Amino acid sequence: MSESLPKCPACQEDMTYPDGDNYVCAQCGHEWPIAGAVIEEETGLIVKDANGNLLADGDTVTLIKDLKVKGSSTTLKVGSKIKGIRLVPGDHEVDCKTEAGSMLLKACFLKKA
Repeated sequence: MSESLPKCPACQEDMTYPDGDNYVCAQCGHEWPIAGAVIEEETGLIVKDANGNLLADGDTVTLIKDLKVKGSSTTLKVGSKIKGIRLVPGDHEVDCKTEAGSMLLKACFLKKA
């Protein structure tokens, strides 16, 4: 049965079991939501905002910090809403269109709106 269950993201052991809405690792006791594991299996990508909420393609997010745009004098202001994000692999996980143009942003500077 453990072959169909995901490995623990904390210790990488395959001693996991479902418990309600979460998976639990019997080895280290780490718990994580089953919904997050399903998203990871489908897309291979899990991206969380600054508050730990899972982000998905098409979500609307808000900036939690002023961000200077590299190579420009433009600054993205805190509280700016960004609609229709797209998740991509890499260091900057969120591809989006802002008032300053298309760019990649780190999810740690965003919160789900």
